[in-house]
Amino acid sequence: MKERTKLLLILGVFLGAYFMPLESSRVQRAIPEGFALLRDYAREHVLLCLVPAFFIAGAIGQFVSQGAVMKYLGASARRPVAYGVASFSGAILAVCSCTVLPLFGSIYKRGAGLGPASAFLYSGPAINVLAMILTARVLGLEIGVARAAGAIVFAVVIGLIMAALFREEDEERVRNGPDPFAAAGAAARAESREGWQDASFLGSMVAFLVFANWGTPNKNVGFFATIWEIHWYLAGAALLLLFWMMRGWYDREELKNWVLGTWEFAKQILPLLLGGVLVSGWLMGRPGQDSGLLPDAWIAGAVGGNSVTANLLSSVVGAFMYFATLTEIPILQGLIGSGMGKGPALALLLAGPALSLPSMIVINSYLGFKKTVTYVSLVIVMATVTGLVFGAIAS
Repeated sequence: MKERTKLLLILGVFLGAYFMPLESSRVQRAIPEGFALLRDYAREHVLLCLVPAFFIAGAIGQFVSQGAVMKYLGASARRPVAYGVASFSGAILAVCSCTVLPLFGSIYKRGAGLGPASAFLYSGPAINVLAMILTARVLGLEIGVARAAGAIVFAVVIGLIMAALFREEDEERVRNGPDPFAAAGAAARAESREGWQDASFLGSMVAFLVFANWGTPNKNVGFFATIWEIHWYLAGAALLLLFWMMRGWYDREELKNWVLGTWEFAKQILPLLLGGVLVSGWLMGRPGQDSGLLPDAWIAGAVGGNSVTANLLSSVVGAFMYFATLTEIPILQGLIGSGMGKGPALALLLAGPALSLPSMIVINSYLGFKKTVTYVSLVIVMATVTGLVFGAIAS
């Protein structure tokens, strides 16, 4: 960091502290609200969402060959295969915008092309089958269908644009980038296991992540309600299977390297993520609490109708706000009841679950400022345009 940058940072902190309006009742509510959101995130999402995701990311780095990643997700892989695999695998996970980050980081480091990796990054939190169904039931069939179609198209289009804009940089990264796990992982696989065994090992962790975080469904959604009734049994079975495979198929050195790889992701992502959640709580507050620095009434009043401003504001607010999986639906139900237009509602659905301020901070640590701004801008602009078109058709 340059000395001038350090000086500006210190000066900014000083001026912020000097002019902080602590006498304002909204500021007094917003400060503890940030810590309340951080507490809720730690209680509800770290142990069952983020920790398993870290271990999956570490396992990809340790046990999945770079050749396999390059074959299906590499920059030179066939586009239908690469984007199909990225979108489908992301959709299976059905995780929030923060939980998908270590998984994205892992496949990106292993050589996945920027385009397929970006498609995976968007599809993980955005293409959630249960969320699509509940959106249609709660907010209306037309919004539910538009959300499903928009999310699928967004994942592919955003990935293709990112790949086209940064093709030369990405090809150089894949060609010259380090592969810290290749030697140990490939040697261990060749000597002691078949490919299906490593796939089963990863699959058991993914199954635990999915079933342990299975959202509470509407009682009328039969299949999802049935899974909900037994989801802890399914998660426990996946965990037992994982322990059995760890004991029978992997030696102590491999497991040690897996844990070290997991720790690398955790120490890189977790501080940025928790700091981002805290700032998000200060700015936006917890969903439905109207206790952040930005008043909910101001936001709701600005997203009525179907203007460019309403759709853009809805996309931007959604992109920066943190939504846990499925929480966007009741929030939007209340906003629509307060006068929010159908176009801005769809724009928020397409931008909100896929992004958040905490996720942007972590994405920047992987992609750098320019690629992160491009990715975020693509999500916001596409959500805005789609909301405008949908609002004009649905009105």
